[in-house]
Amino acid sequence: MRGVAPIHVAAAVKRYGAVAALRGVSLDFPAGRLTAVLGPSGCGKTTLLRAIAGFLRLDEGRVRFGDDDVTALPPQQRGTAMVFQSYALWPHMTVFDNVAYGLRLKRVPKPEIAKRVGAALALVEIGDIDAVARRKPAALSGGQQQRVALARALVVEPRVLLLDEPLSNLDAKVRQRLRVEIRRLQRRVGITTVYVTHDQEEALAIADRVVLMSAGRVVQAGTPQEVYLAPATEFAADFLGVGTRLEARAEPGVLVLDETRQRLPYAGAERGPVVVVLRASDVALGGAGATLGGDLEESLFLGDRWRHYVRIGGAMLIVDGDAPRAAGPVRVSVSAARLRVYPRQGGSSC
Repeated sequence: MRGVAPIHVAAAVKRYGAVAALRGVSLDFPAGRLTAVLGPSGCGKTTLLRAIAGFLRLDEGRVRFGDDDVTALPPQQRGTAMVFQSYALWPHMTVFDNVAYGLRLKRVPKPEIAKRVGAALALVEIGDIDAVARRKPAALSGGQQQRVALARALVVEPRVLLLDEPLSNLDAKVRQRLRVEIRRLQRRVGITTVYVTHDQEEALAIADRVVLMSAGRVVQAGTPQEVYLAPATEFAADFLGVGTRLEARAEPGVLVLDETRQRLPYAGAERGPVVVVLRASDVALGGAGATLGGDLEESLFLGDRWRHYVRIGGAMLIVDGDAPRAAGPVRVSVSAARLRVYPRQGGSSC
């Protein structure tokens, strides 16, 4: 692998007519680490990835790989390789020819091509290399096709590896297995990697660093543990994990819910209109301590747990548990230590 480079994005702006897909994004992607860019559809994550790749030009801002300013360079001169959601394999070519394609464009000698293609296919653990190399993509499973796409990206020894929703077309079991293998592969080759996904579990599981985006801006960046356990904003708390948003008013020592006037102990400094985000893992049916009353409307079996839906006023509180419960009035205990409280933007008093 040739020189691995950190990525620096400075004040990046990209507009599509009146719509700003990127709004002054500044980010550093550490060399040799895997950074997941996470967010809902339309948040700007794929636009950011394509700007790093050189597939689109920024209206403002700069992109650097290490000390090299690549802002004006076309994709083929940046030293990146990209793996797409659709695999983008040539259907009329064999696996060998697909992986060798970039090397042939670079006029690498044939013996070197054969050696590097074999090494790349071995790296992604494709199985019987000789047999697979002779097949066409249509003869492969989705997981095998994605491995071929990874091998094609790595064989050219890029400075930066870019992955755009690479596992979203695969079934759940294959996706979970491949995410582990991508994590292990990235650590083995030590390449700077940007991994775009809308799947929060995937991002938290494989990344060294997570960047959360919304509406063309960076909301929070940090380790997976930092962004999940200490969300910096209401959006981050609500987007990460399975939770419920409740509007309340913070008064000295207490939170008063807007609709039901129920109260929760509160030791924070925030005052006035607030939003409380309660994650399913931070609440429980029954129990002692601070509780909220509501009506259990539905319980769904998810295999390893039951997910209960409790109506509190106009909000549906999601509560995970280990057993089914009959519908009807319930009390929900709330972990005071895990209350996530944020100022309500444009909120009014209760």
